[in-house]
Amino acid sequence: MFSYTACRQLSQMFFAVFFFHMSEYILAIAFHGSQSVTLRSLLISKNYILAMLFSMMEYIVEIVLFPGSKDFWWISNVGLVMVIVGEIIRKSAILTAGRSFTHIIKVCHEEHHELITHGVYGFVRHPSYCGFLIWSVGTQIMLCNPMSTIGFAFVVWHFFAERITYEEYFLKEFFGIRYEEYAQRVPSGVPFVK
Repeated sequence: MFSYTACRQLSQMFFAVFFFHMSEYILAIAFHGSQSVTLRSLLISKNYILAMLFSMMEYIVEIVLFPGSKDFWWISNVGLVMVIVGEIIRKSAILTAGRSFTHIIKVCHEEHHELITHGVYGFVRHPSYCGFLIWSVGTQIMLCNPMSTIGFAFVVWHFFAERITYEEYFLKEFFGIRYEEYAQRVPSGVPFVK
């Protein structure tokens, strides 16, 4: 069951998840101070844990019943590249926005909150969401999990489609015409979300 393929894929998955969450937490502390950061900055929710458990269950069932289904190295490597690219995009978004980046949508304009339109934000309005979508789907492609790949793509896309609508309401309130013009010029970064 735990062949070289399984050990490679699972170790890459565990490292990707560990690195993602720890770097999010460390960057939150770096930009907002340890007093302002809680464990919520690790971005681990009940739904996230359930999704990851389903992903691991799918992996184990498939490797036991259909061990050859995990031996598509080129598919697994495409997933690994997606994980790396998604991580780079998301962390670029956080580093570019600095203190203006938070894990919780701000509903009140704060003094340090500014409209960021340079760097990776010059290409997409929501690069952190774009990066996470690529990263999360990439983790499942890396594991050669067909059901979880489809499930993660749909669930994460749906989550961000709703979140972008909600967040942009406040961004328009905070920045007015500047944000509206920016939104007309630059795509959201999440497919099929205007």
